[in-house]
Amino acid sequence: MIDDTTICAVSTASGVGGIAVLRISGKEAFDIVDKIFVPVGRKASLREQNPYTVSYGKIVDADNSIVDNVLVSVFKEPHSFTGENVVEIACHGSIYIQQAILRLLVDNGCVLATPGEFTKRAFVGGKMDLSQAEAVADLIASTSKASHQMAIRQMRGGFSAELALLREQLLNFVSLIELELDFSEEDVEFADREELKSLADSIERRIAELVASFKIGNVIKNGVPVALVGKTNVGKSTLLNSLLNEERAIVSDVHGTTRDSIEDSIVIDGVTFRFIDTAGIRTTTDEVENLGIERTYRKIDEAEIVLWIVDATQTSDIKEDIEQNSLNLSKTILVINKLDKISDDEYQKILHSVENLNVEYIFISAKQRMNIDRLHKMLIDKMNLNKIDIDAVIVNNVRHYEALTRASEAIMRVTEGLESGISGDLLSLDIRDCMHYLGEITGQISTDEILNNIFGKFCIGK
Repeated sequence: MIDDTTICAVSTASGVGGIAVLRISGKEAFDIVDKIFVPVGRKASLREQNPYTVSYGKIVDADNSIVDNVLVSVFKEPHSFTGENVVEIACHGSIYIQQAILRLLVDNGCVLATPGEFTKRAFVGGKMDLSQAEAVADLIASTSKASHQMAIRQMRGGFSAELALLREQLLNFVSLIELELDFSEEDVEFADREELKSLADSIERRIAELVASFKIGNVIKNGVPVALVGKTNVGKSTLLNSLLNEERAIVSDVHGTTRDSIEDSIVIDGVTFRFIDTAGIRTTTDEVENLGIERTYRKIDEAEIVLWIVDATQTSDIKEDIEQNSLNLSKTILVINKLDKISDDEYQKILHSVENLNVEYIFISAKQRMNIDRLHKMLIDKMNLNKIDIDAVIVNNVRHYEALTRASEAIMRVTEGLESGISGDLLSLDIRDCMHYLGEITGQISTDEILNNIFGKFCIGK
């Protein structure tokens, strides 16, 4: 997988900006940039410069005309992001300037980088393992404090170190078991079965914890889906606009205004929540509206939290509505809207009727933004996100989750095999299966197809 070509790409976001950064990586990086870069005040080549130095100068075209004044940073192998010689050119953010410098680099021997190729080279060069490389993409895509912290933890290698320890423990035991097979005629036992049983139980529990953490990791990474559900005209769209603090959904007194789901996201206390305004639930002959109502029920199933919204001026059938719609009360918050339209006596009457429903509830006025801050806090508390250990390993990658699930099945077979007393050669196969799936996560076991699939999803320049 070693590639001797020197690659280049614009590493900053596409479009016009104050500055842009072009990255060049490979054996010939210094020599190629030297052909187009004229430093100010000295004649030393980039190869002769000290690492981590920055030079000011100009990029010149083939006819020696100036393309731009730039800053050039030097990183020497192996102490760079990719482990190769790396040059970064900071130029003005004109698209023309970026493309002109790219053209000059290609004309002088560079190859345009493919998506994720810089990070792939870092992985191939041993600068990071595969799970850390994937965390780079997560870091770039992070939109909240929680998703940022999760990506940073994975980049630092905490997850990798834990997996490496599990594989090492398994490797020690499988080596002893396979040694027994070499001495099968002498009927000796090098691996203590009780000790192996204890280890298998411990590994099984830890893998189960990692698998279970995917639920919370996935919602932190992609946002917590929250469905706004209820009858027509109870204020779902008004609440969505209030939560987002913008006029995102059409608000009308006409029943059935919302016929499709509308989604938007906000960050609350560092966590992204994806709010889904759904079609109001009612009996109707309108075919299009019925399709929207069918989608509402799907969104209820998919959501981590359901905000069941009712009109405080029409609360006689709250209990019946909850029962008819088979709501999962553990993920439901009853939102009693239009608090500003009822009297104190009416408030007390509603309060008495909902206190025994075994569901969390809150009184709000979406139109007047009353108690919206309290609703924010209830959303955080509902997911227990404020109780997450910031140093804990949390799985947020589907590929990792699938590999851990297979590893869990393999280690369970080991446990069952030890209890039933199966032969060492079969035990060895199951242990090696578990090691294989753990190794897939970090890239110790990988194929070109897997790598291309992972890095092909990166942006160009990273």
